[in-house]
Amino acid sequence: MALRLILGCIFLYASLDKIPDSAAFAQSVQNYRLIPVELTNLVGIILPWLELYCALFLILGLFSRASSAIISILLLFFIIALTTAVIRGLDIACGCYGTGTNVSLGRIIEDLLLLAVALHLFFFPPNKFTLDNYLFKEIN
Repeated sequence: MALRLILGCIFLYASLDKIPDSAAFAQSVQNYRLIPVELTNLVGIILPWLELYCALFLILGLFSRASSAIISILLLFFIIALTTAVIRGLDIACGCYGTGTNVSLGRIIEDLLLLAVALHLFFFPPNKFTLDNYLFKEIN
């Protein structure tokens, strides 16, 4: 339960920082130079909301397995983007928690640890203290 809440709160914080200023987040995405410019705004708008919903679902314990799977996939993309930026020597804001955090090896390690948590939650979903347990008890 603690891992579910920690991961959910981290992604909640990250999403709430990006949603009000989607233009700045879209610019952070563009700075990586990994996706076509035409998709930057779409990613800048959709990604924070996806993070928000997955975070809320994890915190509530609703659709925990699906949420941890989506977060795992997002983290894989983040790790790839951060790694390529570090290899290319880009000195850019990572877009992780607003504009104040730069791309670094530390960010890659942080995302690898978060990925380990998300994968643990996917393969060993918690059954106690979740809405899934109460709403879908007959299925479990």
